[in-house]
Amino acid sequence: MARTLMRFTGVGGQGVLLAGEIFAAAKIKVGGHGLKTATYTSQVRGGPTVVDITLDDEEIFYPYANDGEINFMLSVAQVSYNSFKGGVKKGGTIVVDPNLVKPTDEDRKTWNIIEIPIITIAKEEVGNVITQSVVALAIANTIMKPIDKDSLIETMLSKVPSKVHAANKLAYELGEKYALEAIA
Repeated sequence: MARTLMRFTGVGGQGVLLAGEIFAAAKIKVGGHGLKTATYTSQVRGGPTVVDITLDDEEIFYPYANDGEINFMLSVAQVSYNSFKGGVKKGGTIVVDPNLVKPTDEDRKTWNIIEIPIITIAKEEVGNVITQSVVALAIANTIMKPIDKDSLIETMLSKVPSKVHAANKLAYELGEKYALEAIA
């Protein structure tokens, strides 16, 4: 596998950091290299948040993605989308929650924009808004395919309390389903 660079953006409290942690841990578990770098404001909740995820079979010597290098971004907050979209390479894929992020016409010409209602899926179909990070994780993995699905799910379940395993498995299945429909 070549190097995969992904970015998740949102606001504090939306779980984007957890998604990055799960990806990195899963890649290491399957024998590769993975790391996440996170940036967030001093506001614990509600401030712009970004986590960059680097996955590679080779050792990673530089932990930060340069602007224009990111292959994939997922965003669930307009403020973070506006701040961090410039890091995505032209023609790269950006998944947005259409209820929360409104890409411009210029954005649609620059990137492959996919709209999936991530928060609504977590809140209404899973019944637990906290599972939005797992919905996002499934969407990213389904579109980019950087990690074997079973390994990613196993890692994800090891990072969440057992009492929410069923909800998180459902969140993964729904994220995968919506991603497959979006790219069909």
